[in-house]
Amino acid sequence: MNKIIDIVDRIVEQKGKSPEKVIPILQAIQSELNYLPEEALKRVCEITEITQAQIAGISTFYSQFRHRPVGEHVVRVCVGTACHVKGAGQVYDAFRRELSLPDGEDTDTDKNFTLEEVACLGCCTLAPVVQIDDVTYGHVETGTVKDVLEDFLSKVDNQEEEKVRTLSEKGLPQGEIRIGLGSCCIASGSSGVKEALEETLDSSGINVDVKQVGCVGVCNQVPMMEIHKPGEEAVFYTKLKSEDVGDIIQKHFQSKGFLSRFKSRFYNYAENLTFSDMPQTAGRYRANEEKTPIAEFLKGQVNIATEFRGLIKPSDFDEYKSKAGFSALKKCLKELTPDQIIDEIEASGLKGRGGAGFPSAIKWSLVQKAQADKKYIICNGDEGDPGAFMDRMLLESYPFRVIEGIIIAAYAVGASEGRLYIRAEYPLAVERIREGIKICREKGILGENILSTTFSFDMEIFEGAGAFVCGEETALIASIEGKRGIPQLRPPYPAEKGLWSHPTLINNTETLSLVPWILRNGSAKFSEIGTEKSKGTKVFALAGKIKRGGLIEVPMGISIRQIVEEIGGGIAGGKAFKAVQIGGPSGGCIPASMADTTIDFDSLKEVGAMMGSGGLIVLDESDCMVDIAHYFLSFTQDESCGRCTFCRIGTRRMLEILEKIKAGKGKLEDLDLLEKLAINTKKGSICGLGQTAPNPVLSTLKYFRHEYEAHINGTCPSGKCEHLITYEIKDECTGCTKCAQRCPVDAIKAKPYELHEVDNEICIKCDICRQICPVDAVVVR
Repeated sequence: MNKIIDIVDRIVEQKGKSPEKVIPILQAIQSELNYLPEEALKRVCEITEITQAQIAGISTFYSQFRHRPVGEHVVRVCVGTACHVKGAGQVYDAFRRELSLPDGEDTDTDKNFTLEEVACLGCCTLAPVVQIDDVTYGHVETGTVKDVLEDFLSKVDNQEEEKVRTLSEKGLPQGEIRIGLGSCCIASGSSGVKEALEETLDSSGINVDVKQVGCVGVCNQVPMMEIHKPGEEAVFYTKLKSEDVGDIIQKHFQSKGFLSRFKSRFYNYAENLTFSDMPQTAGRYRANEEKTPIAEFLKGQVNIATEFRGLIKPSDFDEYKSKAGFSALKKCLKELTPDQIIDEIEASGLKGRGGAGFPSAIKWSLVQKAQADKKYIICNGDEGDPGAFMDRMLLESYPFRVIEGIIIAAYAVGASEGRLYIRAEYPLAVERIREGIKICREKGILGENILSTTFSFDMEIFEGAGAFVCGEETALIASIEGKRGIPQLRPPYPAEKGLWSHPTLINNTETLSLVPWILRNGSAKFSEIGTEKSKGTKVFALAGKIKRGGLIEVPMGISIRQIVEEIGGGIAGGKAFKAVQIGGPSGGCIPASMADTTIDFDSLKEVGAMMGSGGLIVLDESDCMVDIAHYFLSFTQDESCGRCTFCRIGTRRMLEILEKIKAGKGKLEDLDLLEKLAINTKKGSICGLGQTAPNPVLSTLKYFRHEYEAHINGTCPSGKCEHLITYEIKDECTGCTKCAQRCPVDAIKAKPYELHEVDNEICIKCDICRQICPVDAVVVR
């Protein structure tokens, strides 16, 4: 039997034969074969209702799908905003050189590795980030690319399946240890810390409850471990390494007996030569201690969407219930009418957290009043913005809360089915939500007659296939229906004619995660937080050139300065604060001089930005604003569905002008043309992508026009645009030859103990020499 035919037949039998199943079918085929062979696509058309035209259109529209064989391992370089400003482009080029990839090829000659760029991996605090298969590397530099590949290959054959088991033993435990296992935590090494903890507890016989919690928020301090002992103040250990764990456990807990304690200490002594009470690589802070990185980061935050941050285990149904979980749902189903629920949402002032801030109650009311025999609800967890990871963290850490919010909204509007649209790049989020749905069905929270009432509702996951435009409601609906994600003219709106032409409520993940809190605590308590027109809190992904990045939840009305200086701890590396880029590709750049601007829907719009999903990237003096505008426009131009002329052609022409300016070949009149194109593109585009794509260009032209003019005059003030910079080695050079040894194009000749020079005619601006120079003698001019 033909292997490919067998695989396709099995997948189709599992997924179904109807046209809307095309994306899940293609995802399953690629998951097994690593690409989409022509033979497989033909077979799908033969045994399903899917046509050749449909399958060709879908497989070429979504960036996730590949039509050529790939190597044994896939190297994915994140080029999201936070990674871009920290050199992701240079990292990608370094991988191409290391793998000896010729132009037009993405797989090495030995078929070991395939290299690809990905819009965002959602680990912005670890930028630049590279993922090889399912292993994530953070803070990758051009000079460490070879080391990353070697490290991966050295461990690929020895990787054991991660242990997931309960560590507590019978009897009264001595305390509780909490470890965050969100994506950022895992990428930073929390899994290794967890394994070391398991081994230490097993070998010592120490009886401690270990709780694997979700996102701890303080992403800049992970891997982090919290130790809670009865009658004692909690202690945090941050930036841990697996070798730190044994010392920490022995400091806080006692082994079962004298012999166990003696053996444990003896082996530890023999290994380290001396027993240390405190590991040298980790930070140690008490829970109530002030002026610590943790205390300063958390000060000023208000946890609603992130309630019980770092406290609850994501998939523990009983623990969620013990924290008043599903009490809001019970109240809604048994005490409130749908009208009363919508009235409560209206009184709270809740606005959608995924875009421009449309009032949630109005949207709910429209769907509720629509006359139809069937209605749907969609949770939009696509989060395609590069530099945003809020939805990912909420889905990973609070799956039951998101599910509860969806069910409440479904009851209020009369929906009987739901879909959770989640990015395929977020496998842990998909896994946690899938597990949560399964548990809720078993517990009677989903399915027929929920909580013994007459209300029935169920939901399923739909994994996106890689298209930023699918964040737009009508494009998202088209994707679920098995079509290309092309936005449609409105009206009719999804509230009237949505998924499969039925009335459909679409809300962002964060919006739905706020709903249970509002119904449980009352609309008045929510509306007293924030400003008059922007109520409640907002979750942001704080990243970029900031000392303390992470997931933050702040009250509406907080200033940019408070976030950057107080929560984020200011700019890293002693550089000057230049701007924040807020709202992703749809947002804008706000200069440091306007740092007192408040975070709310109206204020951000007034200064040329928008809330968006909640990416907040901090930029310093080394960031070029022309480069930032070019980066975002490149992204939106590439992601444009191409339907409307203004978006398709307007963004391309703007990008061409920006490329000229970056190369020092622009003219002053180009700036007026650029502005005119941007304004017309905003006015003439059908959907939000085209209407907001010019925002980064317009905001940088408004606040940083002098930088555009400098480029036109042949200078990049920030030293970022490669056509306008040169590398130079100062007199401090000791002649160690490290730069010459690592230069990939021999632009530096080795002269032991002499001042080195860079041949800028050959130099490719890879930045390795500057990164590895031990005396900081390499500078960019």
